[in-house]
Amino acid sequence: MSTSGTFDKMSGSGAFSSPDQRSTYDDEDSDSSQNESQKMNGEVHSHLEKSIRPYIDLIDTLRSIGIHKDLSLPTIVVIGDQSSGKSSVLEALSGVALPRGTGIVTRCPLELRLKKVPGVKWKAVLTYNKKTGKSKKIEFADSSLVEQHVAAAQNELAGEGVGICDELITLEIMSPDVCDLTLIDLPGIARVPVEGQPEDIGKQIKRLIMKFITKHETINLVVVPCNTDIATTEALKMAQEVDPEGIRTVAILTKPDLIDKGTEKNILKIVNNKVIPLLKGYIMVKCRGQQQINDEIPLEEAAQMERDFFQNHDYFRCLLEENKATVKSLAVKLTQDLVDHIKKSLPQLKEQINKQLWSVRRALKYCEYGPPEDLEGAKEFLIKVLNRFNEQINSLSSGELMTEKKMFVQLRDEFKKWNDYLNSTKTSFNSSTIQLSETYRGRELPGFSNYTKFEKILQDHVAKLKDPAIDLLNNIKDIIIKQFTDVVNKCFQNYHVLQNITKDKINNIQLTQLEKAEERISEQFKMEKRIYTQDPIFLKTLSEITNETFSEKELPVFDKQSKYSHMLEAYYEVVVQRMADQLPLMIFFYMLQETAQHLSTDIMKLLEKPDVHELLSEDSDVSRRRKDLRARLNRLTAAVEAITNF
Repeated sequence: MSTSGTFDKMSGSGAFSSPDQRSTYDDEDSDSSQNESQKMNGEVHSHLEKSIRPYIDLIDTLRSIGIHKDLSLPTIVVIGDQSSGKSSVLEALSGVALPRGTGIVTRCPLELRLKKVPGVKWKAVLTYNKKTGKSKKIEFADSSLVEQHVAAAQNELAGEGVGICDELITLEIMSPDVCDLTLIDLPGIARVPVEGQPEDIGKQIKRLIMKFITKHETINLVVVPCNTDIATTEALKMAQEVDPEGIRTVAILTKPDLIDKGTEKNILKIVNNKVIPLLKGYIMVKCRGQQQINDEIPLEEAAQMERDFFQNHDYFRCLLEENKATVKSLAVKLTQDLVDHIKKSLPQLKEQINKQLWSVRRALKYCEYGPPEDLEGAKEFLIKVLNRFNEQINSLSSGELMTEKKMFVQLRDEFKKWNDYLNSTKTSFNSSTIQLSETYRGRELPGFSNYTKFEKILQDHVAKLKDPAIDLLNNIKDIIIKQFTDVVNKCFQNYHVLQNITKDKINNIQLTQLEKAEERISEQFKMEKRIYTQDPIFLKTLSEITNETFSEKELPVFDKQSKYSHMLEAYYEVVVQRMADQLPLMIFFYMLQETAQHLSTDIMKLLEKPDVHELLSEDSDVSRRRKDLRARLNRLTAAVEAITNF
């Protein structure tokens, strides 16, 4: 059976000839007038091709880039009930035989890209993504192989049998005998499952169809048989549901030869938009019937038979004159509708692409580029990552890094609490010194001073400050670990191995530093057992407490118990001031400054490890997200370039 469809041969003219020009072929008065008409048709076709083809090619290019994964593209989607004649229409448009049979024939969305290429032999390219995720491409030059290759692709994607799949199959046909048009064929609507089909096959198909036709960028091409009640047609109902005003719906009426006599006027009312109005209107076609297929009637001969049918029909002859009949008129209308739709959509499409491009670029900033595959590149990448981490840690320890919960604010709060606590102990110390002095009284008579007793009272009271001092140390440790951990999570957010290693290092270093700090604090308290301060400091403090003036030249001699208490109070004030400053400085040094130094040194030792790739291994979700963002960035960038060049 010949399957090379030719729109030039169908009516003896170019695909875009006008009714007036077509009528020339009915005139057989002279060969010269026919040749002149053919020349005019060729000029018209050439002019229209130049104005139309670039728009269709642009959308095809965008779809090839994969931009349809990010946003909707202007397209024509073909829907219809089973046995509505959908396959016959597509066959007539494309000039090739598509899979036929009973039940569900189209099991995957099939994108037909028809490209009129003068002067070349028929050629087709079939592409689809295999289940493995890899793209498969088949080129062939025999039109009789289309049905076989499409069926094989459907079986691979949807499985053997009667299942469906939403993976797109693209069939690009290049020929001098086709129209410039791209459309997507969807599975026919099934009502009752047949053997081997799941019970919800009807719902599955409707979900797939709705996925396409709900998009405002889609022209819905509804195929309806003339011999059915159009109002009850499931495909038209679905189109009305998503396009209630009929703004983007076109209806094709098929099988006009099967209508009951006496219903012709009712059919004409439908075609003339008087029953269910559609802005884009109706077109009637008569494709090859099963008997013609069995008789192997070529498509070009079937096209002439279609024209003869309308020319000789008492009621439908007018449709031919109004360009509302024949596959040829359908091809011209669909092409023009698609191009008009593309023209209207382009400004908004470009704006959407630019918005998404900026959004993806922002997302990639937060999802930094991953490490290179090669060892040297990965090592350089690791150096950058570790250096950035060290910069953040050093900035944090110096107080320059402003975190959400500012570390130095928290530390100052803790040190203020320590200072407030020390000041609170003065009251209890002062009120108990007299009682304590009696407790520590030796063999001396009342009123006589005893320096040993003075030391003992102070030593015992200062010793009570040690446990709160250790509590302060632990609180500071917790704050620093939390702050350092936050830096780890931020700098190594994509690298769980680096995160775990660094967190372990922080904890180990802090434990070591904690021991050092505890030891130094213990030493501090041991030193505090030595009662000492510079004489001027002690005398100055004593003067402030007693409201008397004392100097080294006039040393005080206290012969009363109250005066003795003042001396204890004055020295304890010196201790409080010393401890209020000394402990924070000590804790700062060991827990923050030295921790940051040790961590910066230890973290760079990771560069000595041979397993660089393991250190930079990522969570699968992060890697997948980055991969998806990069793919989107490439698609969107290529799309912007394509539109700009256009």
